[in-house]
Amino acid sequence: MNTFTTTTTGRIDKILAETLEVSRNQVEKLIKDGLVSVNGRTIVKTSFKVVEGDEIAYVFKEAEKRVAPPIDFDVEVLYEDEYLLVVNKPSGLVVHPAPSVKEPTLVDWLIHKGISLSTISGEERHGIVHRIDKETTGALVVAKDNKTHEKLSEQLQDKSMGRYYLALIDCPLKDGVVVNKPIGRNPKNRLKMDVAQDGRDAKTAFVKLLDTAHGTELIAAKLFTGRTHQIRVHLNTLGRHILGDDLYGFKTKRDKIPRVFLHAYLLYLTHPHSGEKMEFKAPIFNDMTDYMYKYFDQGILNEKINPLTLGSNFNHL
Repeated sequence: MNTFTTTTTGRIDKILAETLEVSRNQVEKLIKDGLVSVNGRTIVKTSFKVVEGDEIAYVFKEAEKRVAPPIDFDVEVLYEDEYLLVVNKPSGLVVHPAPSVKEPTLVDWLIHKGISLSTISGEERHGIVHRIDKETTGALVVAKDNKTHEKLSEQLQDKSMGRYYLALIDCPLKDGVVVNKPIGRNPKNRLKMDVAQDGRDAKTAFVKLLDTAHGTELIAAKLFTGRTHQIRVHLNTLGRHILGDDLYGFKTKRDKIPRVFLHAYLLYLTHPHSGEKMEFKAPIFNDMTDYMYKYFDQGILNEKINPLTLGSNFNHL
């Protein structure tokens, strides 16, 4: 049990967040779990008003540790310091554990590596700031402490952190385009997402990079929001599909293109502690590069996906 006497008057959640230097969301869970009391009385409302001289008590629950299954793989680390880690996620690796997921996940790998964030409300987080679909590859940032996690989450919200994706699609775009349509769960197929009027806001920009002689195209996509399957759903509204994406309509045999050719190529952010603007390029995995080198001139390809100029393709949209 931890106690302190408040020297100010105001909402319990605001005062606790400032005193403990944690987010209001963490304090909200602490209160709703019945772990906060004022003058000996348990408080369950975050809006409860305290006055100067009140004694506030709180309890930190012990984080419940997840037992990770055996890890027989490694993940490429693009950057690491004491605050954060940037990895190049391979295809087929699920980010978060779930009841339906039997195989080891990226979170399990983080546990194996010793990166695990315990919050004051007793839950255990693993620094995952943003997600990438199972079959999608590429750059993903992991926070090593709660303060870094909060600051990176804020950057994700205010768009100062972002990602550029590369995708191979089945039919060329007519032109660069911005799709701004809300996304929600598909009512007929729970595995799919769809454009839905009552869904969450979603915005994606697409630009053309290179066509192939047989009708496929390499494009770049910039995310302004981070909804599940966002790029795939927005492409579907344009009548386009990523190679290998049979869930949303690309017709292929899996032995020819075994997974969705979508790669989070560039990640940019401001370091939460140094303030340095940073950019990370995630090398493209061999299955996708093999396809591109087969149909594109390597010199022209490298010029089109140059990290220094890729973002300028979106300036006219």
